[in-house]
Amino acid sequence: VQLVEFGGGLVQPGGSLTLPCALSGTALSLYVTYWYRQAPGKKREQVARVTRGDITTYEEFVEGRFTISRDNAKNTVYLQMNSLKPEDAAIYFCNAKRITGMNEELNYWGQGTQVTVSS
Repeated sequence: VQLVEFGGGLVQPGGSLTLPCALSGTALSLYVTYWYRQAPGKKREQVARVTRGDITTYEEFVEGRFTISRDNAKNTVYLQMNSLKPEDAAIYFCNAKRITGMNEELNYWGQGTQVTVSS
């Protein structure tokens, strides 16, 4: 099982970026999926979540600017980021979690993709 993020890069303040995260080796439909981020010198923090039933939740600092979505047919989860601010600069990580029928937690992380917000 592997999660791979794409789409990071340099964007100007106020700009937009979309981060896809592709899951291979298992079905995305089984998992709750998350985006986290980690800025230099800071702890990793949750950004957004989308459940198996497509219910989305966002942290206050991205509410109204970021959108998380999933395409189970493509086994991909997305983070659309608009109105980016310099404080959004971080490494963004994709995460997928599920509890199996045997009550085992499966928890997968991508390697991260760098987002830089600067003029």
